[in-house]
Amino acid sequence: MRHEFAPQAEETRTVILGVAASDSHVVANHLIAHALRAQGFHVVNLGTCTPVAEFAEARTEHPEAEAVIIGSLNGHAYEDLQELPAARAQGLLDCPVILGGNLSVGSHKESADIERLRQLGVDVILSDPELLPATLDELRERALASPAVAS
Repeated sequence: MRHEFAPQAEETRTVILGVAASDSHVVANHLIAHALRAQGFHVVNLGTCTPVAEFAEARTEHPEAEAVIIGSLNGHAYEDLQELPAARAQGLLDCPVILGGNLSVGSHKESADIERLRQLGVDVILSDPELLPATLDELRERALASPAVAS
């Protein structure tokens, strides 16, 4: 179920938020959405069990979105994001993709787990959701400093 709440501000920043396809953990999703809205973001919240195709569809509907934020708590992010490279190659997810949560099964996390997520096309991997606003600010500053080259 998609929930959109836009703050009343002169310049509204939009993000797309959802939980990975096989994951139904909703509490963190709602807390993150609430925190971002409190900071003035327009949050397009796709909710739980969101496949890559739905993130791509939301990006098409909201080309102003500055990032797609995906949460995963069940440890199956890698399996859930297998369609990400194709969506990126087709230009359907042409903004930063941020991933956070419990990103692999088991208590011991390896750097290889993070590397294989990056190889799928994840731009930023966060271990602390409190870093999200600062990360979004940093990504925005980078985008403004180096605008896309026109072809």
